[in-house]
Amino acid sequence: MVFSGLPFLFFFLPAFLLLYTMVRGRMKNIVLLLFSLFFYAWGEPVYIVLMLVTTLVDYTAGRLMGRLEEQAKGTGEDGLRRKRRFILACAVLIDLSLLGFFKYADMAVRGVNALMRLFSAEALPLDLPGIALPIGISFYTFQSMSYTIDRYRGKVPVQKNYADYLTYVSMFPQLIAGPIVRYADVQRELKERHTDREEFFLGFRRFLVGLFRKVLIANRMGALWDEIRLAETVSVPAAWLGLLAFTLQIYYDFSAYSDMAIGLGRMMGFHFLENFRYPLSADSVTEFWRRWHISLATWFKDYVYIPLGGNRKGERRQIFNMFVVFFLTGLWHGAFLNYILWGLYQWVFLMLEKHFLLKKLSHWKKGLRHVYTILITLPGMGLFYFEDLSAFGAYIGKLFGTGAFRGNEVVTGDILWYAGNYLPQLVIACVFAFPLVPWLKMKIASSGESTQRAIYAISAAAMVVFFLLSVASLVRDTYNPFLYFRF
Repeated sequence: MVFSGLPFLFFFLPAFLLLYTMVRGRMKNIVLLLFSLFFYAWGEPVYIVLMLVTTLVDYTAGRLMGRLEEQAKGTGEDGLRRKRRFILACAVLIDLSLLGFFKYADMAVRGVNALMRLFSAEALPLDLPGIALPIGISFYTFQSMSYTIDRYRGKVPVQKNYADYLTYVSMFPQLIAGPIVRYADVQRELKERHTDREEFFLGFRRFLVGLFRKVLIANRMGALWDEIRLAETVSVPAAWLGLLAFTLQIYYDFSAYSDMAIGLGRMMGFHFLENFRYPLSADSVTEFWRRWHISLATWFKDYVYIPLGGNRKGERRQIFNMFVVFFLTGLWHGAFLNYILWGLYQWVFLMLEKHFLLKKLSHWKKGLRHVYTILITLPGMGLFYFEDLSAFGAYIGKLFGTGAFRGNEVVTGDILWYAGNYLPQLVIACVFAFPLVPWLKMKIASSGESTQRAIYAISAAAMVVFFLLSVASLVRDTYNPFLYFRF
């Protein structure tokens, strides 16, 4: 079940909101938990057991740490830190082992087969396990681990109610695709939260904006990318347009899901942190990563980069620490070599900028810096998409008209055909990838009261129109993928 699907919009969400608003106090968490488990079971009921195991491991680790701390208060027991560290290590090892087995077993076997072929051409390859990837396992594992690590660091209190802890991990708004919500950010709201009418409608509006961006922009950019990617012949400009379309698709697809998650959370009284801040408006790769998938970037910063020493142990160690972070960032996204290479591709340019390029770029005009960032980002997104590296190499040939594509014309009519068929969506996608909305809100806030009322009335009418267009698109088209289900 996805937020942009008709079953969710017309059955699941109305039923949930009806029951959720009818109950009071602690019953709200029970309703949220039951609906969240049903939401997850809709796609893969058997893997609920896996999520229960992960949450039970981290919940138990937190309780054990708390019990040791209580005992140490009265007895002054030595070795408290060592025992707590042992509990943390066990919990993290179990979490990562579960994640590794279900997500990376095939990758490990492919690696073993490659080594066997390297040493013996006659070696028989091992069969791939073919284990299905549990939806959202990367997201909820990192969320649950954040509680255990923060509990070890003393940043959060012990959660003594397992149902509340399971509610935190399994909340359907952010369960299968983030943003990665840390326990520290919602611990108070798990116990007590309040949503008035204004908060509810602000959340509902945010949800609708995410729905529009997913259905009316991301899906159309995905359709354009598929047309260009699957074409037998394509010109150089059309090949670049295809990568731009995929970049816009994945940005609007994932950021729209974050919008919907944040909106749903706000409707229930939770305040999730922002996950995207117009990354495609960045004027350097460094700035791009401050704006893209913020919850994942900050997770690796706080739980990997800083514990490794961050930038406190010299330049060489910082370069190594960044290497580890972006290697793991790539690996986190998928069990194929292209994801690791994509992560290292980002690391190379981040290091080049830190030690050389940013000083040069500071003398450029902002528009040129932005063009530079986009030209770096697009091939990286191609690497991110193609799990088959030979297919990626072939597409790079199309981008530069080299190799088998050397005879291609630099400019042909296909670019005009593709752009013409998708022109409104392309223009809208490119324009709203920049912080136009915050600028408009600032202008509206500084206008007169009568002007504000008129603008709000127009925006409310526009919401209705766009909602109807989104529903019509969902009814008419079968193309409604969600890219981050793969991760």
